[in-house]
Amino acid sequence: MTRSALLLLAAAALAGCGAGARTTTRTVTVTRTAPAATTAASTAGASAATFQQALVDVVHRVSPSVVQIQTAQGLGSGVVFDANGDIVTNNHVVEGASSFTVTTAAGRRYRAKLVGAFPPDDLAVVRVAGARLRPAAFADSSQLSVGDIAVAIGNPLGLQSSVTQGIVSAFRVGVPEGNGVALPSVIQTSAPINPGNSGGALADIQGRVIGIPTLAVSDPQLGGAAVGIGFAIPSNVVRDIAGQIIRHGHVVDSHRAYLGIRGGDTNGQGVYVGVVTPSGPAAKAGMMPGMVIVSVAGQATPTLDALTSELAKLKPDRTVPVVVVRQDGGRTTLHVSLGTFPGG
Repeated sequence: MTRSALLLLAAAALAGCGAGARTTTRTVTVTRTAPAATTAASTAGASAATFQQALVDVVHRVSPSVVQIQTAQGLGSGVVFDANGDIVTNNHVVEGASSFTVTTAAGRRYRAKLVGAFPPDDLAVVRVAGARLRPAAFADSSQLSVGDIAVAIGNPLGLQSSVTQGIVSAFRVGVPEGNGVALPSVIQTSAPINPGNSGGALADIQGRVIGIPTLAVSDPQLGGAAVGIGFAIPSNVVRDIAGQIIRHGHVVDSHRAYLGIRGGDTNGQGVYVGVVTPSGPAAKAGMMPGMVIVSVAGQATPTLDALTSELAKLKPDRTVPVVVVRQDGGRTTLHVSLGTFPGG
């Protein structure tokens, strides 16, 4: 951490005056405050110690609510959501698994079952029955500001209860995860996010969860994760989606725009429409299999990731122009009234 000190400087003025031939000199005694620098350093040291203790308190407060989730595919993290043993994590942590082992920060191990998942937001809930787990406190992520302290707690590379620290770097929309999944909104953080951090906690200085770490940016030139650029799903999205999964077993209102097609990439030339959902928004607008989508709402969609990213920025019930290339090579603009992405 960078420690900064405020140097206080004191100055005194020596004044004199004269009248006629007679001069009277007034002497002002200046007391030099030699300990000023020491006092400033002490103040800075006290501030640093206070900040350090605040970070320690965050770890003590949040760590008991962060668990390790093990599947046959690998390891990830999760956050205890409520007193009923519900644990929220990333969908990609549990995807494809049928059994789950949850290990608490204290080392206790439990079997868990899947309650439900919502892949478009990369969120899932697993439940441990009969365990007295400690729920985390969740903050209102809409109140965050760039520069806020962010503490990531999870199990990167299987190193249980590891902690990294940074700040809230930015807020992003429509961030693609790959494989046709794009997150509608994310918190960008400089707190290092490593494999295994996924599904864990990103907390504020008050020990409240502000997000679920899910993604680290890859640098093609380095061949690995870019340093200091990670993304977390905001706590307000987590509470909404996880709450729906717990209440209904699935998401009933995703708040996400829905086009109603299944497609694939065409080497950067657009998204090939393979399947059009009957009676879906695209079908109602006249879209047909074999067409290639090249733009949505005025934004180019050269790849499937680009298309899902643009759709993630839009809201249901909005009518947008969708430019497609027909099989005969001609272009057509379809006006699509976007639906709501089904969560069932």
